[in-house]
Amino acid sequence: MKVLVTGGCGFLGSHVCEFYTRRGDRVISYDNMTKHELARTGFAQDAARSYNWDHLKKLGVKMVKADIRDCNVLLKWSKDCDYIIHTAAQPAMTISWEDPRLDITTNVLGTFNVLEAARALKIPVACCATVHVYGNKINDTLKEDAHKYTRIPAGIDENHPTLEGVLTPLHASKGAGDIYIKTYIDTYHLEAASFRLTGIYGTRQFGGEDHGWVANFSIRSVLEWPLTIFGTGKQVRDIIYATDVCEAFDAFYRTRKPGIYNIGGGEKTAISLLECIDIIAEINKQKPSVRFEPGRHGDLQYFVCNITKAQENLRWEPKVMPRDGIKKLLDWIKENKKIFQKEGRR
Repeated sequence: MKVLVTGGCGFLGSHVCEFYTRRGDRVISYDNMTKHELARTGFAQDAARSYNWDHLKKLGVKMVKADIRDCNVLLKWSKDCDYIIHTAAQPAMTISWEDPRLDITTNVLGTFNVLEAARALKIPVACCATVHVYGNKINDTLKEDAHKYTRIPAGIDENHPTLEGVLTPLHASKGAGDIYIKTYIDTYHLEAASFRLTGIYGTRQFGGEDHGWVANFSIRSVLEWPLTIFGTGKQVRDIIYATDVCEAFDAFYRTRKPGIYNIGGGEKTAISLLECIDIIAEINKQKPSVRFEPGRHGDLQYFVCNITKAQENLRWEPKVMPRDGIKKLLDWIKENKKIFQKEGRR
């Protein structure tokens, strides 16, 4: 099979490329190699940004530097493909405040272009949405325990109202992309899926304070940098390891049941930021330094997926539990410390 992965050199995209390449399929990584997410990390930006490119090239992946906002180039590389997996995105809420034009052109126009390529060529497509499409009114339904926020029922399914509460440009752009996917399913009968993802983490993730909190905490702990928590630290996500998301993409291709899917670890992987730090400390045998800052505009304090729909329609189940996944991530960071070396003291 021939698979096109947009955002192929990003964290999740690189895992998707590796998943299909190791299975013997032909894979195209399509990525514009932007550094927006790395700007405030303190990492060696060039080394961090080229790491996944170099990794995939060694595996034999076809590497294409191009932008999903260029519809003609995207269409050219989509020809003769059997499947498009759309992971390219502007994923950070903070960047969406600062550069709403980048946010809307990437997340809305980019997703539209991917859908148009899939429609023109009659190719199945799976796209990355986010649980942020639900908005943050969920915050009003929570109770506060000693270490985390809780909710009854714990799991939230795809029928929950979307775009409620205080919204940011990221809510608008990711929500619009999600709606476009449903529109193309309904109007053009496109074999498409929108995966509302929560708390993805794993190796090759260059997480910073803008996005990718499990990786951010893990990297900073290994390097003995202080961690910053915005809010109480009791925020909860059902974190999901990257390889489990790859399995979900493959499950959609096999089952071909179009629709909207919550893709997370479910209740069994739900942890708070404070609990994540405790796991990191236990594995590293060292408690990281933590400082607290006020909560950020638009933050969602809790999300745990009800994954029943994905289990039943896609016959998919997440496998990696938080402690095992976090240990894999920490081991990779320790093996690659030089990529994260500070360009300036933070």
